Formats: sequence, structure tokens, C-alpha cells
Amino acid sequence: MIRILCLTLVLLLAGFAPAQEKASGITIDKEKKAVIIDAKVAPRKLDDPKFKGVQYPIEVIAAWGYPKGEKSHETVVTFEAKPSEVAKALESLGLKPGKPVYGDTTEKSEGPEVNIFLEVPSDGGSKRVPIERALVDPSSNKPMPKVKWRFTGSKMIKPDPDKDETVYGADQSGTLIAIFPVTDKTVFQTSLSMKEEKYLKLETNTKVLPKEGTAIKLIIEAAK
Repeated sequence: MIRILCLTLVLLLAGFAPAQEKASGITIDKEKKAVIIDAKVAPRKLDDPKFKGVQYPIEVIAAWGYPKGEKSHETVVTFEAKPSEVAKALESLGLKPGKPVYGDTTEKSEGPEVNIFLEVPSDGGSKRVPIERALVDPSSNKPMPKVKWRFTGSKMIKPDPDKDETVYGADQSGTLIAIFPVTDKTVFQTSLSMKEEKYLKLETNTKVLPKEGTAIKLIIEAAK
């Protein structure tokens, strides 16, 4: 009898727990309409002679680590999940992807607006940091301006031009979030253009971010 009562209590408590699902480094919080991704603070210089020790300006927020990620030399965080899985997680929350853009174009990215945060260690616990606060313009030491982030979804590509098969482009590039339209093989973009890219050179804010390689959370939340 006691065992049955305990089991009943566990089931009841589970019914009141936040609706969360987790798989492959991705947690879906249905109550908060958020997707939480396991990530790490990315290195700003790559140990590869072809990069010649150059520290490139930040142009994307999240990408696969080197050598898999095409943008691993200019990202804030690295992660291991498939970008298409992150997209599916957002779609499970009712968001419909829009359209990415690429290059020097007058077109604007389209898609539902999202908010992006980093959850970083703080005083034995953790704190949320808006992604703009994690970046600074070195010339002015001011944080990145507030922008709108959109769930664009990725361009579909043909790995083999001689075949009709298409794949989710971001699963090839390993890019999840782009600040500028330096790629359309991504899942999220801002409305910034390549014109802004010429003037807005960004660097990670070491006063906000922990040291390189630290495990953190990347949070993508549907805008209210």
C-alpha cells in the first residue's frame, strides 16, 4: 500500500513539473517557449597555421567547433547539436521559420522574433546575459546595439550538384546564429546588412563571459 501511495505521489508531482524535453544537448522548455542548448565559450584564436594567429571579428554567435564549423574562427560559443534539431525544437513550440538572406542585398531576413541569452556561471550559481551584452565594439568599448533576432531557418543545399537530394544547409556549415548575412546556411539571423558589417566590428566581452572552454547554456526564447 505504501509503495502504491509513493508511486502515485511521484506521478502527481511529475504532472506539476515544468514541461521539458531533452535530447542530444537540447532542452525544450514548453512552459517558457524556450530552447536551451549545451555550449562552450569559443576560442578566439585557432591553433592552425592557415589562420596565422589572427583574431577575426565576431560575425556569428554559435557554430560548431573547429574543424567542423565553417565559422568556428569568428564565433562566441561552440556547440555540438545539429542545427536542424534546434530548428525542429523551435517548430515544436509553434514557431514557423521564415527566410534567410545572404550577402550584400537589400532584402531583409524574415521569420518570428526570438530573444537570445547566455546562461553563465555566477557566484556559485548562474545568471542570464542578453547576447548583446556578451559583445563589445573594441573601438568604443560599448556593447553591441540591441537588434532583432529572427528564426529564419536555413537554405536547403545540394551536396552533390549531379543529384536532386537536398539537405539542411546549416547542418553542413555548422552555423546556428549569424549576426550579419555572411551565410544563409544558418538558422537565425538579425536584420543587419553587410553595410553594417563594415563598421560594426565586434569582440567578446571578457568582463561578462567566463574563460574559453567553459560550459554554458545558449538560450533561444520566443519573443513575447
